[in-house]
Amino acid sequence: MQSSRPRLAHGWQLSCDSGISETLVRLFIRPAIRAVPSSMASRLGPCRISLLAESEASVTSRWSTTTNGLAMCVTATGFEDHDIAIEVLVCLGQALWGRLSDAELCGYWMVLRDEIDSGVEGEIDEQALDEKRSLFASRPNAKSVQHLESYGCASFAGTAAEYVHSLWHDVSIRIGTDYLPAEALRRRLELIARWFPPDRGYRLFPSR
Repeated sequence: MQSSRPRLAHGWQLSCDSGISETLVRLFIRPAIRAVPSSMASRLGPCRISLLAESEASVTSRWSTTTNGLAMCVTATGFEDHDIAIEVLVCLGQALWGRLSDAELCGYWMVLRDEIDSGVEGEIDEQALDEKRSLFASRPNAKSVQHLESYGCASFAGTAAEYVHSLWHDVSIRIGTDYLPAEALRRRLELIARWFPPDRGYRLFPSR
């Protein structure tokens, strides 16, 4: 059974199954959503986030566009509170991918092409890394529009989530061949920041 809760930032709504931790909502979900820039929230439109005690059909998260806006369900049992909030942000990034303008899509694809041409093997997160490796696993995959689109979406969703994550609180850069180099990560974050600037009181990088 789900219980209603007050609205989130941006006028978004939240519902939770009984037993969902108040700490999760208060210390993770609400601050993460508050960090979403107003311009990004406006592009996404109305959103209802449902935190589920049990997954539906073994799916950790899913979202869809309805007549009332974006509807998102995220499983909140069996995962760390921080990881649940990040999953919410990744879902928002996936939805945002379909709402980018042609110019924005072109700009992001150019960034990805430059990374590939420069030999960057890593990615923003595990899902994007799996999609990238699948894309280049064979010549037919590399020529597949479907594989390319899946990689682009996963890459952007993870980057958009990390952008909001960086606004929410200080984050540490992960180092290794599986991860984006700092320069590539900064270029992506600065690109998204130009499209969706941080709201007042939020900063992408620490002040010097």
